[in-house]
Amino acid sequence: MARSEARVATDRPHRYAKQLASHLGRRVEAVWDEEAGEGRLAFQVGTGTLTAEPGALLLAVEGDAENLERLEDVVGRHLVRFGAKDELVVEWKRDNGEPGTVYRNEEDAS
Repeated sequence: MARSEARVATDRPHRYAKQLASHLGRRVEAVWDEEAGEGRLAFQVGTGTLTAEPGALLLAVEGDAENLERLEDVVGRHLVRFGAKDELVVEWKRDNGEPGTVYRNEEDAS
């Protein structure tokens, strides 16, 4: 299994993780445990984890190598959209050393 991780700086990691799990839960199996500050996403092609820490939301996705970019896209794109006001940036780092995808509010990219 291939793995990709991102550490997203935010002062509201619990809020964003809960929102992401709730939104993606309409299409995939999603669980968020507010007390533990952890969540899990079960996609058809892989899994994802959400971990809220002080000052950051840790994201991880796992799946076959050919699906890794797709998993990064689904999680990263939605989170950046929810956090547009806070200018969240999701920069994936893959376990094989290849650079992952980077997501940021498109208005910030100019």
